[in-house]
Amino acid sequence: MTVSVLVVDDSAFFRKRLTEILTASGQIRVVGVAANGREGVELAESLRPDVITMDYEMPVMDGISAVREIIKKRPVPVLMFSSLTYEGARITLDALEAGAVDFLPKNFEEIAQAGSGLQKTLVNRILDVAGSRPASRLPSSPKPALSSSPPAAKRPAPERQPARRRPAPPDGTKDNTVATRPKGRKTPAQHYAIVGIGTSTGGPVALQRVLAALPASFPAPIVLVQHMPASFTPAFAERLNKLCRIEVRQAVDGEYLRPGLALLAPGGKQMMVENRGGQPRVRILPGDERLNYRPSVDITFGSIARAFPGKGLGLVLTGMGADGREGCRMMRQRGSPIWTQDEKSSVIYGMPMAVEKAGLSDEVLALDEIGPRLVEGVC
Repeated sequence: MTVSVLVVDDSAFFRKRLTEILTASGQIRVVGVAANGREGVELAESLRPDVITMDYEMPVMDGISAVREIIKKRPVPVLMFSSLTYEGARITLDALEAGAVDFLPKNFEEIAQAGSGLQKTLVNRILDVAGSRPASRLPSSPKPALSSSPPAAKRPAPERQPARRRPAPPDGTKDNTVATRPKGRKTPAQHYAIVGIGTSTGGPVALQRVLAALPASFPAPIVLVQHMPASFTPAFAERLNKLCRIEVRQAVDGEYLRPGLALLAPGGKQMMVENRGGQPRVRILPGDERLNYRPSVDITFGSIARAFPGKGLGLVLTGMGADGREGCRMMRQRGSPIWTQDEKSSVIYGMPMAVEKAGLSDEVLALDEIGPRLVEGVC
């Protein structure tokens, strides 16, 4: 099946090269080109493409405003082009919040080279997002200012029940099986030593929705793994920190974990959790070029399994591929529960589907259920 694409960019060179690259793939048909956001909105309505590529800085109407208009009229996957700078990251995050599903770096030099990696990535990304579900826009809800008034009374925590644990094999060998729980059953409420959340495509909006639902007094530390370039993660951590009651920061090597703090893995690196002498902290390691994902959910979740056996909670949200499945397997083998986002609310049902199909998911939840469920099951 051929995927139809609308290209929106104010650069005639970029429009021409994108059209050539996409057409040469044999799987994509460029049905129209637009030189500004206003033309893009009009052509999106008349041509009804499967995917739209969108620049962010254009005359007449900028890319973010165009995305808002397009999503309002007919949700369609929009792939943004962005500069790999701090300011480019902030603009791209605004575009994702407006409804774009993903982004790629805008590199004129690389896009001009025949057979470049960016060209292959572009074609594959368009084919991947063609069947995605654009996320609805989020209202702005900045973190409330500190007040001298007393905090609202906390809801009584549900009665805690001991989590089910599988007995160790009698011969002392490693147990590679994974216990299953009846679908639809909630895992028992308990205090987790750590919560790990992994995500990719659609993750920035999903993480914002989940974390914004948590109180400042959330009793467990959180580690976040979002597939994102190194230049983007500082701006993303700052955005989350402004919009959430809990504190959110980009992790630094050796930083200690504590309740009410969420640490975001730096782009291009790997984040591991260690627990020595009762003082849990994160270690930030160089990104190994042999690994597809930097950061990788598998690596972070695997370290949680080793550092906090049976005391962690893993969540896998929207994203392409299967990163996180093996990390979830390790956590489940050590007795920790796993939750996944459901298909209907996922932008791309890849990562959570891989976990669910492997029989590793204890609870499958809609995106807007995850934050309240965390409060109910952890606080």
